[in-house]
Amino acid sequence: MKKVEHVEHLEITGISADGKGVGRKDNLVIFVNQSAPGDILDVKIIGKDKKFLIGTPQFFHKKSPNRIIPFCEHFGICGGCKWQHIDYQSQLKYKEEHVNANLKKLSNMPIPDSEPILGSVKTDHYRNKLEYTFSNKRWLTTEELASEIPPSGNAVGFHIPKMFDKILDIEQCHLQPEPSNQIRLALKQFAEAHELSFYDIKGNHGLLRNLIIRTTTTGEVMVIVQFGEDDEASILSVMNFLNEQFPSLTSLLYLINLKKNETLYDQKILKFSGQDFISEKMGDLIFKIGPKSFYQTNSLQAHELYKIVAAFADLKGNELVYDLYTGTGTIANFIAKSAGKVIGIESIGEAVQDAIYNSKLNQITNTLFYAGDMKDMLSGEFIEKNGLPDVVITDPPRVGMHKNVIDALNALNPPKIIYVSCNPATQARDLDLLKEQYEMIKTQAVDMFPHTQHIENIVLLKLKNHA
Repeated sequence: MKKVEHVEHLEITGISADGKGVGRKDNLVIFVNQSAPGDILDVKIIGKDKKFLIGTPQFFHKKSPNRIIPFCEHFGICGGCKWQHIDYQSQLKYKEEHVNANLKKLSNMPIPDSEPILGSVKTDHYRNKLEYTFSNKRWLTTEELASEIPPSGNAVGFHIPKMFDKILDIEQCHLQPEPSNQIRLALKQFAEAHELSFYDIKGNHGLLRNLIIRTTTTGEVMVIVQFGEDDEASILSVMNFLNEQFPSLTSLLYLINLKKNETLYDQKILKFSGQDFISEKMGDLIFKIGPKSFYQTNSLQAHELYKIVAAFADLKGNELVYDLYTGTGTIANFIAKSAGKVIGIESIGEAVQDAIYNSKLNQITNTLFYAGDMKDMLSGEFIEKNGLPDVVITDPPRVGMHKNVIDALNALNPPKIIYVSCNPATQARDLDLLKEQYEMIKTQAVDMFPHTQHIENIVLLKLKNHA
């Protein structure tokens, strides 16, 4: 490929799976950050591959009619909310096109007319969980680097894309309801006033390391502070400050993590005040959420997604349902009242304990949960013990289902499969392996993450020639 540093009058004609605008010039495919279909612009090339170039806008000759002014001051630097510059209805259109393109290209199944994409109930402040990183290596803007007055090097915020040790200091994030911003800003101000050390990611040292804030639609708030050093006096000062400054917190927790990564799933989490969990309400159900629990991060839209799953399942009250990748049992418990029995399977033991607790909390008696590696669970012995399912609901991670699971489904031949996916490409790939015995009846995309390229899709499959 010849060296190209600048491209003029590039017309953006599409959107890629990772959210970049796509244009073509002289047989070159060019992906452009922060662009939209309809833009005609000059582009500075900042990266290249054998088959494509990556660019950033330099000058707009014509702006897309779907462009709007981004609402966040951090847009363009922060790695989240990359589609703020595109109006929401256009976002939904591009997401729906992305889902349909994957199904048509990869599933090799006849595609029925899909239900219209379901937009999010809320398009801002919709997340119930955010995780902030403390760092002594704050990302500095060009203006700050040129300034004669050196700015503070501390930051509490998000990682700069592809720069693991650089953190963008966040002034205001529009993703989570208050008191999320208030807590983060107050803690940063307190830490700097008391000269508490912010974490050095490369050096693996520093007191303040990570802050997780979880909220619910009922107004409950959980705060988890992760410390990188075992300094009892400093830890106590931080926790006392948060407890006094935010007395209405439902759950105030902390942990001391001396290992190199931030993951807390193998760490002991300690309660400082309040409960060690918060409760979320969905319809007439209550779900317990602990510090390590997985719960859909858009609570209101999760409820809408589960309603669609229930409608696709169309349960009559006597069916045996298998819920694969059940997590904390939210789908299993949501549909239990309409089924004869629901069997949930999940690889993470703590999530299964949450699922069992949530059934008891809601006085649900027709669920049963198993912990184990999904690819090994659907054995002949398991089926003999639990019975052949009438309906299978599967909601795998982004990588999709393991081939062993797909083989098991083809052997079990459940009359109905509902496949929920956060990755239309792997969903379509898996559907291709089910096409000999199943036909696609319905499909509906659900937007869980406004202003990002991410999209959920639900597909209803029925066994061919089944009465």
